[in-house]
Amino acid sequence: MKLITTTDDLAAFCKPLAATEFIAVDTEFMRERTYWPKLCLAQVAGPDDAAAIDALAEGIDLGPLDELMANAKVLKVFHAARQDLEIFYLRMNKVPQPLFDTQIAAMVCGHGEAASYESLATKLAKAKIDKSSRFTDWSRRPLSERQISYALSDVTHLRVVYEKLRRQLEKSGRLSWITEEVAVLNDPATYRADPEQAWRRLKPRGASPRLLGTLKEVAAWRERTAQRIDIPRQRLLRDEQLLEIASHSPKTTEDLAMTRGLGRGFAEGWQGRELMEAIERARTVPEAELPTRDKPPEQLRAPSAVVDLLRTLLRLKAEQAGVAGRLVASADELDRLAAGKRDIAALRGWRREVFGSDAVDLIEGRLALSLAGDQAKLIPIAPAKATAAD
Repeated sequence: MKLITTTDDLAAFCKPLAATEFIAVDTEFMRERTYWPKLCLAQVAGPDDAAAIDALAEGIDLGPLDELMANAKVLKVFHAARQDLEIFYLRMNKVPQPLFDTQIAAMVCGHGEAASYESLATKLAKAKIDKSSRFTDWSRRPLSERQISYALSDVTHLRVVYEKLRRQLEKSGRLSWITEEVAVLNDPATYRADPEQAWRRLKPRGASPRLLGTLKEVAAWRERTAQRIDIPRQRLLRDEQLLEIASHSPKTTEDLAMTRGLGRGFAEGWQGRELMEAIERARTVPEAELPTRDKPPEQLRAPSAVVDLLRTLLRLKAEQAGVAGRLVASADELDRLAAGKRDIAALRGWRREVFGSDAVDLIEGRLALSLAGDQAKLIPIAPAKATAAD
């Protein structure tokens, strides 16, 4: 087991990896008591070496790791990469690229809707993961040998998983499908928390522009403040308290202190003062500049029988293609298809080849579904011949 605790050792470990084709990466972090994720350990494996990097070691500079993650010549392999990438984006102000996510690749290769790392390691790397350290406190030091061993297993077996999945993708000609699927992970907007948009996550009972304007202002204050002092937003002010404040728009500290569970200490302290200033700012916003609630989703008239047929078709085509159905088309897309909508991803690119083209033919009567024993099958329907009378 290799645990790196100094900058010199980290630089020596990262230097040869800059010349490798790929590295497998994972992180252990804590965020229960903070707004921002606190990186505790980073695990990196190249083709021949692996190490756990102690991000909390005294005096360590993670610059060599950041440089490796920013190296565009080295593929970074993750499993379920979203949270790991957030940590590196916050450190580097850029998304490490290029990327490969084995969870996405597993769906493309037919290993289930959301294959876990443990299941892939067992199936593809013939490894058994000791899960006893999964929920350990990664911020406590010293780290035990069991913790380090568990952490390293998250990247050493990932190498094998990646290599086998890549070979499957190359053999099936589906490697390009991965590029399309990681587009969201490559987008920096995925990892940005915009305080001005925080109000959209909440569900007020009313929808008046003035109420929404107050909610927008106080939600932005909570987000900015939680970021500044690095505590979870709910620990600063719970959602239900935020909604109550926006609804009643208190005019005095005494009014604010009457918010359920808030108390006079909060209302009379710096938090209460800043919150009252945010409420006052909301009162001065001109009517024309107040926010409005997003338009409700379009009410679709999707015949349930058509939706059921599309679900069956999706299951059939996904099984035939050896790909997870959820990756091909979502339930919402099936509803839109059944309602006559065609502006969906399932009708573009590789999804159209796998499912979309047949789905349109099924809806428009050029295909039929039938049973052969306990299996569904597709039957082409020839167009009716024109008669002399026609």
